Formats: sequence, C-alpha cells, structure tokens
Amino acid sequence: MNAIASSRRAALTAGAAGILAAALPARAQQGNQATAGSGGSPAPRPYAPGNADIIHGFSRDRLKRIGPAMEREAQRGSFPGCVTLIARGGEIVHLEAHGHQDAARTRPMPLDAIFLQASMTKPITSAMAMMLVEEGLMKLSDPITNWMPELKELKVEVRRDGQTEDVPLARPITVQDLLRHTSGFIYANAAPSTRLRELYEQHNIEAAKEPISADEMLRRLGTIPLAHQPATTFHYSISTDVLGLLLERVSGRPLDALLQERLISPLGMRDTAWFVEPGRRARIAEAPVTDPQTEPMWRAYRILENPAGRTYFRGGAGLVSTAQDYIRFGQMIANGGVFEGQRYLAAPVVNYMLSDHIQGMGGSPTSSTGPGYGFGLGFGVRRQDGVGVAPGSTGDAMWAGAWGTSFTIDRAEGLVAILMAQGPSARVQTRMLFKNLVYGAMVESRRGIPA
Repeated sequence: MNAIASSRRAALTAGAAGILAAALPARAQQGNQATAGSGGSPAPRPYAPGNADIIHGFSRDRLKRIGPAMEREAQRGSFPGCVTLIARGGEIVHLEAHGHQDAARTRPMPLDAIFLQASMTKPITSAMAMMLVEEGLMKLSDPITNWMPELKELKVEVRRDGQTEDVPLARPITVQDLLRHTSGFIYANAAPSTRLRELYEQHNIEAAKEPISADEMLRRLGTIPLAHQPATTFHYSISTDVLGLLLERVSGRPLDALLQERLISPLGMRDTAWFVEPGRRARIAEAPVTDPQTEPMWRAYRILENPAGRTYFRGGAGLVSTAQDYIRFGQMIANGGVFEGQRYLAAPVVNYMLSDHIQGMGGSPTSSTGPGYGFGLGFGVRRQDGVGVAPGSTGDAMWAGAWGTSFTIDRAEGLVAILMAQGPSARVQTRMLFKNLVYGAMVESRRGIPA
C-alpha cells in the first residue's frame, strides 16, 4: 500500500475528526433520528468504553482487510482503483482510497475522486418523486399519461411460438410502475425480442448514439410497444428516465434544477452533478481501457457535456458523484428521511419505499442484487436474512451502477456502506466482495445474538 493510503488509514484510526466532520457532521443527532425513523429499529446498544480494537461494532483489524482486497482487485484489472466508505449510526468508521485514479496507474486514487454513478442516479430521482407525492402534486396511482399524452397510444407486444402481436394495455402505466420498474419499458440490451431491441436502438431512446430532446424521446417512445403488461413483471428499464421527465412536467422545472434545489444542494452534495465542469475533470476516476465496456459506455454517457438544451436529463443514469457526497444521501434514507436537522421525506414514506413492491409478479432484480431481493420504490430490498449471496438483514436496501458503484443501507444494523469504482465488467464481483468485507468486519450486531 502506498504512503498516501497508509497515512489516510492512520488518520482514520486515530479519529480523523476533520475528515469525518466534513463528510458527515451531526453524528449523535443523526443516530437518534435514524432509530426514530426506521419503524422500531432497536436503539444502538452501548459499546465497551476504551476498547481500542472496536469502533462502533467494527473490528479495526478486520477493516484492514478491505485495503488489500481492493488492491488485489486493482491488480487483476477489475478497476484501476476505488474509494470505500462505511458509516454506522451516522458516523464514518472507514474511509479509504485504494489503487489509482487513472487507467495508466500513475496517480494514486484521491478520496474526492469523481465517479460516474450510472444507475445509482435512480434512487435519488426516486426520492425526489416521493417528495412530490408527499406534496400532493401527484399520486402513485396516477396514470402517467395525465402528463405525458405522447404515451396514450401504447400497445403491448405479446410473444407466442415465435410470433408477435401488439395488444391494448390492460391498464395504464402508473407513477408507481415507473418507480418499481413494472411499466413494461425496457433497456435495449435486455429486450425480450429482437424487434424491441432494434426499435429502441433505431429511435435512440436511451440517448446513447446522440443527444435527443425530452419531447422527442417521449414521442418516439410512444410508438414502440411495451414488453409486458403494466404491473405484471419487474423488468429493469428506462422507467426511471421516464420518471425524471415526468417530474419535469409535474413540477414545471428542469430535472437538473429540481434535484439541485430540493436534494443535491440542501444535502451538501457539492460534487454531484449532471456533467463534470472543466475545473473538476482532473478528479474523474477512470475505468480500465482493457474493459470491453469502457469505450462504448464512455461515448454514451458524455459527462463532459452539459445536457441542458442538448438532450434530456437521464433520471436513471446521468449523475456523477463522490463517496463523501453519496453518503449524505444514503444517510438521509437510513435516518428515515432526515439529515442534519432537515427533513426531506416522512419516515413512513421511507419505510414504504424500502418495502417490496413486486411480490407475486414476474421478473426479479437478481442480476443486480443477487438472489433474495425484491424491489421497492427505487431500491432493491432484501426479503429475508437467508438466500442472498452476501450477509445482510431483512429489509436492507441496495443498488448499484453499471460503471461499478454500489451501496448498502442496512437500517437494522445502522449501516451505510458505499463502494465507488469504475470497472463495468467486474461490477458484480466487486460489489459482492465489498459487501462480504463490510459485514465480515462488523463483529457486533445491533440485532442481538439469537438464544
């Protein structure tokens, strides 16, 4: 491990008051609010005073396993480097940078490196949607065509014995369908038929080939059949991109301005944005040039261009952020909707968002979460303690991005853990490895030990 990483570890072990205060202040207050907002989660039990080997239930020695494991992933080419962050009860117990920022491995990874979030944009857009629901501007049961007349003539592609037929919708797509990915929309690369994949690609629905305006995207989308009847199947999709456009029409504000004013700026997420300005580009973390997904994804994401006036803001994939920014959003959710004394969502609404909304439907988020998870409103949600391929708690929430970022929010354990990396092809391997390391370092459970 290089000298920079060693000095960071030493500072954190000693307390790192300056870093922790800058990243996540008001620790005691947040811990109390997290307990109150989590629907009866037990209060943190006291830790043994003066135990230098334990920090908020985490073993310092076991936390030291994270660095070497991440260095091994960097050496094998999963990513050039990464930033790992763990908080418990609102206090950061681990914050480290590993490996290198650049693919050529000439610059050590800084703690404030900027990462493309890809689908970790989705929970933020989903939280904004629920804020508008709370304000009475829309209901989850509302048909989205109330604001999007371009989608009124949608049909559903039915596939039988190699033949396809387009049939009417059994019921309208609702706001809830967008939030839980049961709208019938898709991503082109996961289309259930060649026809649908080609239509999405030809019409540039995902803005991958070139910029496309919001109105034009919706007009084109309205000519393409759905892959499933609404509310029948979880199919991970552009639903959250459509949700972002819905928020614009409901609020009368561009999505970038809406999120900046209501969530990003109030939460203090200073480096979270829709593109990277010239003065911050030296902090962008790179993906391996040998990864076959790096080059086409970089072309599609265009984070060096301001989308405003050029293309629609992708509410499902467009943000960039840092570990120390995203922890602020994650902690707000873990706290039941409040952060640093400001409430963004009501506690019962957060509980509702982190409940499984796809029980009894087809499809699952297994490819992102591993087995044992359903899906809530913007988050994968664990259905039971077992079945999953990494430890966790019933009701824990997680999501991840195609570039290699991921997070876990385990309110039963008071945990928020974040991995920031740019390694598309290895993303499932690295996110599960990180979860194992996090829970493997947690030697004291707030859930108690069964008799």
